[in-house]
Amino acid sequence: MNDIRRTILWVVFGFSLVLLWDQWQIHNGQKPTFFPQPTAANSPTSPAASPAASGVPTASSTVTPAANVSQVPGTPTATPSAPAAPMTPATPAGLAPRERIEVATDVLKLTFDTEGGSLVRSEFSHHVDMADHSKPLVLLDESRDRVYVAQTGLIGGANGVAYATHKTPMTFSGERDLKEGKDEMTVRFESADVGGLKLVKTYTLHRASYDIKVKHEVINTGAAAVSPQLYVQLVRDGNKPAGESAFYSTFTGPAIYTEAKKYNKVEFSDIDKNKVDIDKTSDTGYVAMVQHYFASAWLLADGISRENFARKVDTNLYAVGMITPIKDVAPGQSKSVEAILFTGPQEEKKLEALAPGLDLVKDYGWLAMLAKPLYWLLDKLFGILNNWGWSIVALVLLLKIAFYWLNAKAYASMAKMKAINPRIMDMRERLKDKPQEMQQEMMKIYREEKVNPMGGCFPIMVQIPVFIALYWVLLSTVEMRNAPWVGWIHDLSAPDPFFILPVVMTLSTLLQTALNPAPPDPMQAKMMWIMPLVFSVMFFFFPSGLVLYWITNNILSIAQQWVINTRMGVPPQFNMPKFN
Repeated sequence: MNDIRRTILWVVFGFSLVLLWDQWQIHNGQKPTFFPQPTAANSPTSPAASPAASGVPTASSTVTPAANVSQVPGTPTATPSAPAAPMTPATPAGLAPRERIEVATDVLKLTFDTEGGSLVRSEFSHHVDMADHSKPLVLLDESRDRVYVAQTGLIGGANGVAYATHKTPMTFSGERDLKEGKDEMTVRFESADVGGLKLVKTYTLHRASYDIKVKHEVINTGAAAVSPQLYVQLVRDGNKPAGESAFYSTFTGPAIYTEAKKYNKVEFSDIDKNKVDIDKTSDTGYVAMVQHYFASAWLLADGISRENFARKVDTNLYAVGMITPIKDVAPGQSKSVEAILFTGPQEEKKLEALAPGLDLVKDYGWLAMLAKPLYWLLDKLFGILNNWGWSIVALVLLLKIAFYWLNAKAYASMAKMKAINPRIMDMRERLKDKPQEMQQEMMKIYREEKVNPMGGCFPIMVQIPVFIALYWVLLSTVEMRNAPWVGWIHDLSAPDPFFILPVVMTLSTLLQTALNPAPPDPMQAKMMWIMPLVFSVMFFFFPSGLVLYWITNNILSIAQQWVINTRMGVPPQFNMPKFN
């Protein structure tokens, strides 16, 4: 009866793990691995018909009470109303037709649209696409398949007066390429007079840099003083990036950082349900769109008041941004607001140098306190070894040294358990029909031999958070992309193309299981062999860097366990499973 009960419990436990994994996948926007569910089509809205093209953010009374929420057709308002047709402004006389402007530095290739002077495409020269390594990686994009753009404009006109938005035609001037010997270049977009104001956007790009300085100059061409508001926003569809693994999940979506609430991720599903909980007003921080390895962000200088927002602008289309007032622009005068637009890889040291808290877009989750020092150490090792694969091996070796005495206690306890295991098995066979007497006899043996059956668990449990943190470091570090190790491993962020590392990891896990003392319960003994095999399947699809870390940890654990067993006079022996 006890064996049947344990069998049922193990089956329930295994099935629960499967269900939890599927729910974790669903929670992170992935398709379920084991129990696929029918889902509605979730394709990005065509740019030509979406509010990304015409939806200007609503200014709330927290910034300026006089803000007009209906100044542009198609603008979402606080009060639901029938959607208006998107507005495509006619090109004013004297302005060139709408055009896409391509500019390039040594690390970026950007495409701007003269409609609004928006950034509608960003390519990275030093990062390749995950699906097609012959192509550069594209982050921002406005195409039939993707919507992900950076936009800015003016709102807040009194009595329904509209100002220049990201739909206003603009004229381009400036450079298209970063010249040899120069460290920066400028790209300029200027609107015509709209509502008595001109808006001039000047983008300054720097060599070897993914951050772009954006100066917004507002020129009052009218006869009265005005107080417009500047908005900066990132608009993105809610789809996961192409090439994401189904066996692990990373966050994709908006994030808002303020000094008060710190880093706050916003799920697309929470925006859909109108459950966004953010610090709506602040004078610090940034807004961002985050995905695995890469991010884009708008930053304003500390001390500039702003309203933060994250909202849905259309089916499967979302915006995150900030609105800031530009007060009392007198006739004939101008005022400017400078911002920084970042679009690039999550290189932790560069993000830290750019703005407080920006490094948090590299998401370590709740173990950031442990993960950041581990990344620091990994980066220092890379500075010495100049190879990320060997740096992973060296880091695991250092961690094993740091936890040597804890592991020694655990393996010593396991060795004692292994030494008395034949005695336990004989006793179980002798008293198999007397479970209560069997339990009493087992506890007596433990007392006589001074063995704690849980002694091997506690030291290992103490180390689990450290190794989970290291897992997130390796999963999140963009430097692993396209980083070779040895031989056939050309990309530590991609699965092993020949599955050699996962096979080695599986074999090392089974060897470690064989060296451990077999549980007295036959069903538990079988599960000790089955579970490593089940979970090893996932490692066939994990990044090579993660599998390398696990192999290194297994091999060092086996070596330490072998040494301790030998010292304690417990000859190495393999507990092979019996499945009959």
